[in-house]
Amino acid sequence: MGKYEALAKDIVANVGGKENILSLTNCVTRLRFKLKDEKKADTDVLKKMDGVVTVMQAGGQYQVVIGNHVPDVRADVDEVIGKLDTSAADTAPKGSLFDRFVELISGIFQPILAPLAAAGMLKGLNAILSFALGKGFQASSTYAVIHAMGDGLFLFLPIFIGYTAMKKFKGSPFVGMMIAAAIVYPGFVDGSVAKTFTESGGLSFFGIPFSVPVAGYGSSVMPIIAITAFAAFLEHQLKKIIPDVVKLFLTPFFTALITIPLGFLIIGPVMNVISDALGKGLMALQGFSPIIFGLVLGFTWQIMVMFGLHWALVPFAIIALAQGEPTTLLTAASTASFAQTGAVGAVMMKTKDKRLRELAIPAFISGWFGVTEPAIYGITLPKKRPFWASCIVSAVICAAAMALGVKAYTMAAFGIFSFTANISLDGNVSGAITMMILCAISVIAGFGLTWILGFEDDNSSEPIEETSKKPVNFKPTTEKEVILTPIEGKILPLAEVKDPAFSAEIMGKGVAVEPTVGEVRAPFDGTVMIMFPTKHAVGLVSNQGTEILIHVGIDTVQLDGKYFEAFVKQGQTVKKGDLLVKFDIEGIQNAGYSTQVPIIVTNTDDYMDVIATDKKFVRKDDMLITAVAAQATQLVANPA
Repeated sequence: MGKYEALAKDIVANVGGKENILSLTNCVTRLRFKLKDEKKADTDVLKKMDGVVTVMQAGGQYQVVIGNHVPDVRADVDEVIGKLDTSAADTAPKGSLFDRFVELISGIFQPILAPLAAAGMLKGLNAILSFALGKGFQASSTYAVIHAMGDGLFLFLPIFIGYTAMKKFKGSPFVGMMIAAAIVYPGFVDGSVAKTFTESGGLSFFGIPFSVPVAGYGSSVMPIIAITAFAAFLEHQLKKIIPDVVKLFLTPFFTALITIPLGFLIIGPVMNVISDALGKGLMALQGFSPIIFGLVLGFTWQIMVMFGLHWALVPFAIIALAQGEPTTLLTAASTASFAQTGAVGAVMMKTKDKRLRELAIPAFISGWFGVTEPAIYGITLPKKRPFWASCIVSAVICAAAMALGVKAYTMAAFGIFSFTANISLDGNVSGAITMMILCAISVIAGFGLTWILGFEDDNSSEPIEETSKKPVNFKPTTEKEVILTPIEGKILPLAEVKDPAFSAEIMGKGVAVEPTVGEVRAPFDGTVMIMFPTKHAVGLVSNQGTEILIHVGIDTVQLDGKYFEAFVKQGQTVKKGDLLVKFDIEGIQNAGYSTQVPIIVTNTDDYMDVIATDKKFVRKDDMLITAVAAQATQLVANPA
């Protein structure tokens, strides 16, 4: 496993464990889980986890936002969960019809988004070379080869979608490719088959007439998605009735034999009409007023990205580009990302909060490459005004781009690599230059408007200094530290806790208490590092550097603060014995939740050993845990 093993284990444990995961995909910055029951995921814990930017629940997906290094984290998560049991996928909550549509589209297009961007960049490269070397280059075989590199994927796009869509519909992906290959067979794409049978009455299948679009189904999107949906359904039914001895080859035989003709006769033509109507509807909206269209698209783009709703527009952009038609649907992606980058730059320059500045620097850098989730979730959205400033700027710049007629001619990568999309296929770079200027203005305006509007600068490093006479060290400063019990009650081994994140010691070593008194008190002199909004958990650091988490109950985050009362807040200095939280034991139990209280040393790795008391019951001022510092190699600890 890689360097994110610990983070991967924490994430898996807090989404409800492997048994709660139906499927997992990732995009540029997010792990996208499909869970059996999202209520089993501890969202509050995940949001506060080091290495997790935030958590979003949208489009039927449980999205854990990681940042630029999500592929490495995904690899380690895959190692943790191993092979998933997808047999229960159909029992998962489906959500609204729109949520299901967004989840479907994102699942189909995410695996091929990177190759689509690469293909678009290759087409952009050809356009740049045509501009630089003149029209003679377009007549060269070099141009033809690069053109094939970029255009090949778009020409045979249905085959790629045949694989991903069939997999999404839980059919056989290679059968999906087989069906798609027949749909884009060269004779049907170039019209030669239709031309051959024109004089004899046109195309027919056993006497049933059908037609193929002039450009064929190459580069199409919606027809193959609908065809593979039917194919997957048919395949499941055939597997139920075909004997096992011949199932291996008869199932794909009959699936193809039935699906492909229906694709040509019914499904393909119907889906072409529907997709054309939807595409024309979007174009009509833009035609009504490009400026209004740009304002709405630019302002809402980042909001749609937050909830994954931008996937509803992506297919229409791909359809247009695959058919050789320029599109404006993705223009907002560039204006929004650069406005967001400018806003983060203003926060980075203006804040006096050292920690916020440290978060803003990598977010600012990644923003230049079009990856804005760290900026949105970590910086601008929590500060509110910078986020809305970036939305306003994006709306205005996007409207300007629409008014100036800027279009995308190919797919491209993100951020500073997106401008190749605005170079026309004949090598005209004026659109790209215009877009560069607009995006530069977007950065400057995002910076300026955020600077003017300002934001609430928590300056989180100062309140701790004001409330504590001596600074907090986050590394052990003594050979051992004895931690008193924060809870009165019966001692339980951590392994008996009804939560794998704690019982497997993923979060660190410690002990659990079954409480008899509904009070949490400070086990040492120190500082409140975290007070969860739901008040069910509190994180503390002692003046000697021991960090502990006190988690009252299992899954009690779902109570949303009911039965809990907090007496301290984050950053506050506390003394040994101070009351931190009160909770209603009976109320929590009647609500159906366990009241076990895991008490974890979260910086366990800083110690040679963490030893729990051998008592069966602890009362106020009893010793609970002894943390032995790593440098104390010969120290013998005798906990009470």
